[in-house]
Amino acid sequence: MRPEDFAPNAPGKLVRTLDGQYWAFDPDPLPPVVEFGLTTQSVLVDAADALGELRGVGRMLANPLLVIRPFARREAVLSSRIEGTTAGIEDLVLYEVEGEVPDGRPDDTKEVANYLSALYSGLSLLETMPVCNRLIRSVHEQLLRGVRGQERRPGEFRQMQNAIGTRGTGLANVRFMPPPVQQMQQVMNDLENYIGSRPATPPLLVQLALIHYQFETIHPFMDGNGRVGRLLIPLLLHERQHLHQPLLYLSPYIDRHRDEYKDLLLAVSQTAAWESWIAFFLRGVTEQARESVIVAGRLLDLRERYRDLVTGPRSSANLLRLVDGLFETPALTVRIARERLGVTTRPAAAMIDRLVDLGILREVTGRSYSRVFLAQELVSVTETTPAPESATEAGGRTIPVA
Repeated sequence: MRPEDFAPNAPGKLVRTLDGQYWAFDPDPLPPVVEFGLTTQSVLVDAADALGELRGVGRMLANPLLVIRPFARREAVLSSRIEGTTAGIEDLVLYEVEGEVPDGRPDDTKEVANYLSALYSGLSLLETMPVCNRLIRSVHEQLLRGVRGQERRPGEFRQMQNAIGTRGTGLANVRFMPPPVQQMQQVMNDLENYIGSRPATPPLLVQLALIHYQFETIHPFMDGNGRVGRLLIPLLLHERQHLHQPLLYLSPYIDRHRDEYKDLLLAVSQTAAWESWIAFFLRGVTEQARESVIVAGRLLDLRERYRDLVTGPRSSANLLRLVDGLFETPALTVRIARERLGVTTRPAAAMIDRLVDLGILREVTGRSYSRVFLAQELVSVTETTPAPESATEAGGRTIPVA
């Protein structure tokens, strides 16, 4: 990291690392003084409108879990993929159902499952505490429990210098050096105070952009900073009641624009390029809110189609319960069906066979025992990113009430 790359107006100062060998960046406390041009103001309006539409979808859901769980799994997969994992939604679902890791991607699947647990843990903690350093550390501990990085002090802020850059380049040539430990502890306290103060201005979406930049710049953990930083976005939206259901995640957008994302974060540190970063973040909110509206509509359309398929003169309420349960966990075993419905093995197996005959489920293990049945179409809906031409689905769409 070269001092000459940092302008005099950089929102922080360069300090020496504890060993005195390298330069690190110590960011100023939030908030900065930022003036928005007309273009950024327009982007903010678009983001607020898109978020408002998504909020309306969440309020219309009689059973929000029908959408929350699929969205959360997608976020867990995509956010983890940014960090190099390859496990998909199907791998995660099979792990949830069988309690075993699929062959070929054991570590990756556990990391994705941990991300999902960390998200749910964070949402649960919000019932008893605000977003604060204690909550952030707890989410981090859950994220790294028993997986790659567990040796890097899960749930504890770092006690040594870290760096951001390509492995093997050496500390002298890293892209960015976060603040040394002593300064890191202070700026994390400052960030906690800023979040807790709930300032009236700027608008919350702009605050989220500031907070995300600050957290990623501080990099308070030895591992998992990117995932925790992305998790803070839905947690803060939920805490501030801008979204009553956790339906907005920026990982798909960040993954699609990964290089631009990194460059803009660095540009803020080097030249105080706040407006470009904030506009990028707000465009992400707009894109992902609109995409979420589309995917929610497709999920609920699929649910209605499945319910129509199983509804008839000889249909049972239990079959409808199994269909609805697939939207929370899109896989079944005879044991799960038996426990969920309180029936014996024979009727549970018969209902699964009926769903297979209707094309809703397919067996995926190839075994003659302990078989697992997957709702492949449902998984595909959440794995597929809506094409840009599908954006019209988000505008004025009537979302069926679950």
